[in-house]
Amino acid sequence: MWLRTFKAREYGMGKLDGRVVVVTGAARGQGEQEARLFAAEGAKVVLTDVLDEQGEALAKEIGEDRARYVHLDVTSEADWTEAVAAAKDAFGPVTGLVNNAGILRFNELVSTPLAEFQAIVQVNQVGCFLGIRTLAPEIEAAGGGTIVNTASYTALTGMAGVGAYAATKHAVLGLTRVAAVELAAKGIRVNAVCPGAVDTPMSRPEGVERSAVDELYRKLVPLGRVGEPEEVAALALFLSCDDSSYITGQPFVIDGGWLAGVSLF
Repeated sequence: MWLRTFKAREYGMGKLDGRVVVVTGAARGQGEQEARLFAAEGAKVVLTDVLDEQGEALAKEIGEDRARYVHLDVTSEADWTEAVAAAKDAFGPVTGLVNNAGILRFNELVSTPLAEFQAIVQVNQVGCFLGIRTLAPEIEAAGGGTIVNTASYTALTGMAGVGAYAATKHAVLGLTRVAAVELAAKGIRVNAVCPGAVDTPMSRPEGVERSAVDELYRKLVPLGRVGEPEEVAALALFLSCDDSSYITGQPFVIDGGWLAGVSLF
């Protein structure tokens, strides 16, 4: 995969040539890798986040001919409007969106404060909704394109300790399916990536060593390891390019086989 990426960058034969894509939560983790890969595949990428210092540094590293950073609180309608205006000013009509921004809190459901539940809903669910609502008309006006929503392994099953998060990711999957049906005739495909255990700052709390994460998922995941954000980025690329031209409204699980079942051995 990486050999092909380097060739795409060198010879201008990327899978996203001519595309302008907005990526939320792009300052680190999965969003960072999506921004890097999309730019390498020819897209002009608008990186958005609330982590301004990291986002600006990443955009500078990718290069101003390929990337711009825009501050975006995904819960704010005004911020979405400003982000779209900045994207069009920098690169022209937007043809893609990756709704990646999200937050995770670990808590038993009955111990979850209402404020915590509502905060997770605002970022993960409302943020996704606002992204679709804001960008869909822009993508339609540009002649069509793609939306990729970041759901989760927990959008398809239950998991103790992440009740609020799982509820929002179930909702993201519902939004994906409805948007796919409503937007298909407008030339917009909408799909969802559903990552399982992926080693990102969100899923690995501060102070927890990578070795501890590896040991946990070596036991739980059939492939015997935690996933990498680059692997999720590759799936988001597939869903954003013509390789997936006849696919819409679908969840794509990327979890090392975790959802398939748990081994007793």
